[in-house]
Amino acid sequence: MQQLEPGVEESVETKPVESKTRRFKGDRGEGVISAAIAVLIMAFLGAAMWIGFQQMWKTTEATTNDKITQIGSE
Repeated sequence: MQQLEPGVEESVETKPVESKTRRFKGDRGEGVISAAIAVLIMAFLGAAMWIGFQQMWKTTEATTNDKITQIGSE
C-alpha cells in the first residue's frame, strides 16, 4: 500500500451499477455483426478459391489432353 501524508485520507471512488449495465446494452448485437462480417469474408474467399480451382482444372485438363494426344500419335 502507498504511504499517505499525515492528515490525508485515502478515498475510494465507486461507480453506480447502472453504468456497467448501460455499457453492455450498447454492445448488444456486436457479436452478431462480427459473425456476419466473418461469414461474408469466408464466402468471398470461397468464391475466389472456386474460380481459381476452375481455372487450374481447365489448364490441367488441356495439358493432359495434349499429352494423351502426343502419346497416342507416337
